[in-house]
Amino acid sequence: MASQNFEPIHFTDLKDKIDSRSPILGALFLFFLFFFTFLFVYFLYICTQRRHGSVGGGNFSSPPARAAGLDPATISGLPIFCYGSSNKKQSPQAECAICLSMFQDGEKVKVLPACRHGFHSDCVDKWLMARSTCPLCRACIHSGDSLSRELDSDVP
Repeated sequence: MASQNFEPIHFTDLKDKIDSRSPILGALFLFFLFFFTFLFVYFLYICTQRRHGSVGGGNFSSPPARAAGLDPATISGLPIFCYGSSNKKQSPQAECAICLSMFQDGEKVKVLPACRHGFHSDCVDKWLMARSTCPLCRACIHSGDSLSRELDSDVP
């Protein structure tokens, strides 16, 4: 085998090359560090302002207002039926979707006129005090005037 001549590595030459680029690389690194920090802070600002609904000066990003519950007169005006063997043919639903208990013979079942879903009277009254929709299908429950018109149209 032939002997190979290895030239020694001169670290002083390599160090001079790195030192000459070091200020440029350092400045570039600092620029990107500040740039991405600014983007991150701006992103956090936008997220917090959007959460408070004040971005853009409009309310398009704020959640819609929650529908208020019904007044007690409207709730008491809803039809109540006594659940029993004679009513089972009219309502195949056999449990209250709010409390998840089965209807027993003789219990008061309040039927919502818009969708014909039935619930225990006490259960649905609490629900309707806070919301104006059916707990099962979210159908809107109308005011007392439209309820009386709807119930009158159902009577043969």
